[in-house]
Amino acid sequence: MLELTFLGTGTGVPTPYRNHSAIYLRHEDQCFLWDCGEGTQRQIFTAKLNFMKIDRIFISHWHADHWAGLIGLIQTMNLEKRKQPLEIYAPEAERFVGDLLDMAYWGPRFEIKPINIQFQKPEISVLVKGQDFTISSIPVKHSIPAVAFCYQEEDRWNVDLKKATKLYGLKQGPLVGKLKEKREIELKGKKITLEEVGILKKGIKLVYSGDTKPTENILKLAKDVDLLIHESTFGDEFEDYEDRYHTKSADAADLAKKSDAKKLILTHFSRRYQDVRPLLEEAKKIFPNTECAKDFLNVVLK
Repeated sequence: MLELTFLGTGTGVPTPYRNHSAIYLRHEDQCFLWDCGEGTQRQIFTAKLNFMKIDRIFISHWHADHWAGLIGLIQTMNLEKRKQPLEIYAPEAERFVGDLLDMAYWGPRFEIKPINIQFQKPEISVLVKGQDFTISSIPVKHSIPAVAFCYQEEDRWNVDLKKATKLYGLKQGPLVGKLKEKREIELKGKKITLEEVGILKKGIKLVYSGDTKPTENILKLAKDVDLLIHESTFGDEFEDYEDRYHTKSADAADLAKKSDAKKLILTHFSRRYQDVRPLLEEAKKIFPNTECAKDFLNVVLK
């Protein structure tokens, strides 16, 4: 299961109802942040989430509305006597994290590990390989180096016990666990394979675009995605769109359709849109299963 909470859904200038970009992800006992705009730690407190459990932060790019919350969050972790290391992944992470830590007469008592993400080659990079999930990135089109992120859960096999019992007399017990681990066992002289009596559950796939113009790289990363979270800064009426390194809601919907996504959530709305329903309507004409994010929207993927 993956649970995510939108902590901020606005652009460069926050509004009373939209904080700067940040998404809190929880996978079992592991917690991550995708972006950390100004005010993120206060949003975490308001959402009653645990900021001390965050062990990895992924910054899509170094525009302040996506990273300025790092300073306060790290300071608060330090004041709360954090001990475990914190990993920060980003394009040019070593350079920018180093600059942040040099800004004042303070230094965290815990280790901060900046990890550079490649942003030049149009290929997918694996950033984290967990026991049952992978987090990866790909470069996107923005005015500065920027990437999109993907969380991919491993596929899992479950044993169809009714079928296994009917065919082979296999009952619940240690042999079932061994079958899932080894993929085949022997019972009463007969070989049982997991593929024969198992049910494959596809792992959850989630993609977050960060800030970007529409790009084919999103399609590479988001193929058959369960949920595509894509920026939707503007609507169709915005005239200077081609000069901006952002995406219209209709173009985000087109990417969701082409990637065979199951669902699209739009975020990163310009403050000109106090009401985002026009953006939602534009997107739904192309990709009906679209939703607009709002601060503190909670989504559970199973």
